[in-house]
Amino acid sequence: MSNRLIRPILLVEDSLADAEMAMDALREANLANPVIHLEDGVECLDYFYARGAWATRERAEPAVVLLDIKMPRMNGLDVLTQMRTDERLRRVPVVILSSSREESDLARSWDLGVNAYVIKPVDADQFFEAVRTLGQFWAVLNQSPALD
Repeated sequence: MSNRLIRPILLVEDSLADAEMAMDALREANLANPVIHLEDGVECLDYFYARGAWATRERAEPAVVLLDIKMPRMNGLDVLTQMRTDERLRRVPVVILSSSREESDLARSWDLGVNAYVIKPVDADQFFEAVRTLGQFWAVLNQSPALD
């Protein structure tokens, strides 16, 4: 039996409707991992660098970051750029979960080192199933190196 720390799943999504559906899907996946919802890239970096509202958080890095691209204040590609240039964060798995089908967003995400790029299905049931499957894969099945 593993005594590995149960790391959170970070959901960075400015659409409240999409965030609520994603959180419901992750709950239905029966994961032990807590889900932390952040509303934009600035809040995400505050979380990573334990600033502001996150100054006292536990230092466990997330099992995976589900990251939207198009957000106010700071977009997902800027967050991904920052993560991949930081020695401490560069191995944290990042899945872009976006409604963008633009080839430039897709190519740039892969160039920046994204681990997966999933286009949000328009259909609510498909979106729900996609997020549930992502949560199970990244939080349970995926083996990642120690992030400390």
